[in-house]
Amino acid sequence: MIKKIFFQFIFFNFLFVKEVFAAESGGMPQLNPEFWISQIFWLTLTFGIMYIVLSKLILPKISANLELRKSQIQENIEAAEKQRESSESKLKEYEEIILKSKLKAKNIFKDAREKALKDINSKKEILDKQIDEEINNAEKEIETLRKSAPKKINKIAIETSTELLKKLIGAEVNNSSISAIVDDLAKREREKYYGS
Repeated sequence: MIKKIFFQFIFFNFLFVKEVFAAESGGMPQLNPEFWISQIFWLTLTFGIMYIVLSKLILPKISANLELRKSQIQENIEAAEKQRESSESKLKEYEEIILKSKLKAKNIFKDAREKALKDINSKKEILDKQIDEEINNAEKEIETLRKSAPKKINKIAIETSTELLKKLIGAEVNNSSISAIVDDLAKREREKYYGS
């Protein structure tokens, strides 16, 4: 192909010889036919060397660099695609772990809440029973005290009255008469507070 271009170049140069001879009279040395052969030689030699240097040294290096860069870019694209896929799969795994953890935490919280409510209810029932028992016991004691209180009060009143009269009079007093008076007064007081 280079030879074909070279021969075409020479052919076109000879076609324009007429114009060149006409321009020779103008005084341009590069158009003087006397120097054409040396000019063609040096032109061929210069462009031949340039062609050889470009085709054998520079262009292969540029081509190799382009191929190397293309392969590196392709490898980087493939690596980036693998990293993207890996990141997406890890992100999905992470989201699944978070979802499972939330559900597990929710279930644990629910179980703990139910257990706490059961414990509270059972303790409340036990406490209610204990309170009911204490109230019943207190009511029984109050009822016992209420029933036995008048007798004890009467006894204390009789003893106190006997001692007072003994000190006032200075002689022994009949307990049965004092007991009858105290019983009568106690009966009136009970009727006053409780009715008949």
